[in-house]
Amino acid sequence: MTKGNAFVLGATGQVGRAAVRALVADGWEVTAASRGGAGDDGWPGGVRSVRLDRNEQGALAAGLGDGCDVLVDIVAYDAGHGRQLTVLADRIGSAVVVSSGAVYEDERGRSFDTQDRPDGFPAYPVPIAEDWRTVAPGDTTYSTRKIALEREVLAAGEALPTTVLRAGAIHGPYCPGPRELWFVKRALDGRPVRVLAHGGTSRFHPAHVDNIAELVRLAAAAPGSRVLNAADPEAPTVAEIGAAIDAVMGAESETVLMEGAPRGTVGLTPWTSEHPVVYDMAAAERELGYRPVVSYAESLPETVEWLAGHLKGREWREAFPGLAKYRVDFFDYAAEDAWLASRS
Repeated sequence: MTKGNAFVLGATGQVGRAAVRALVADGWEVTAASRGGAGDDGWPGGVRSVRLDRNEQGALAAGLGDGCDVLVDIVAYDAGHGRQLTVLADRIGSAVVVSSGAVYEDERGRSFDTQDRPDGFPAYPVPIAEDWRTVAPGDTTYSTRKIALEREVLAAGEALPTTVLRAGAIHGPYCPGPRELWFVKRALDGRPVRVLAHGGTSRFHPAHVDNIAELVRLAAAAPGSRVLNAADPEAPTVAEIGAAIDAVMGAESETVLMEGAPRGTVGLTPWTSEHPVVYDMAAAERELGYRPVVSYAESLPETVEWLAGHLKGREWREAFPGLAKYRVDFFDYAAEDAWLASRS
């Protein structure tokens, strides 16, 4: 006997692949929907793969057919996507929707949307609980669209019980914009030194795909209207991340700690932050009985192997467009060398 029918939107993305595996292992019959309609070699037998572009008029309704017991939406982005779900509430038993920790703002109204302004990086409490203040909903930024999505689905209440998962810095295989590449490529290039701003103490709480998938699994089995953070059991500093990746790759690198903010790209990493960003996982533990399935360090060998294989023979911007979209040269070794020379 199965637990029911689960319909996963965005099934072939980095989180979707892991969520499908977790749901099947827990006894669900899974329909894996994606724009390409492909399957995944890592999925067990019995997964039904379908092509579905949610932005095509009527496509989601047609794909759902008679409905499902739980709909897992990995790729919902804004209020419009939320309405796609709520208008089909009579065909969906419950939902799990992936949002982002980027929706939080600090007491001065600073958020990830203001981080590039002078004194614009938010100073959150450590850790951030789910009842902390958020940006206002809107349609202008990633953060405002994500909170608009949340408001839309949560307003449905009992008509569509929805668990919203506010994910941290997602990592693992199949990531289009992998932060870990900053250290992995340096090791592959034989780069002997790396420079870390803010004394290497920056913390941006990671969330491994398998830990997010575990939250999806638990929420699917316990429907309700709630908001939960989604992150790993630890929030290592950027210096600790570098040391852990070096250990996996057998690399020996000199770490130069820069006081204060980066100088252009020098000292800048995908985790660099003036203040720590750490998410409170107590609510997930309390409400769902959540326990992480993997630590950050334990997850790295698989991630590093995938990154190295995906990068092989390609320029990094081509291999990882999700990282290239920030239009930052994260591997400007000449600038680093010039800054290092200026210190001597």
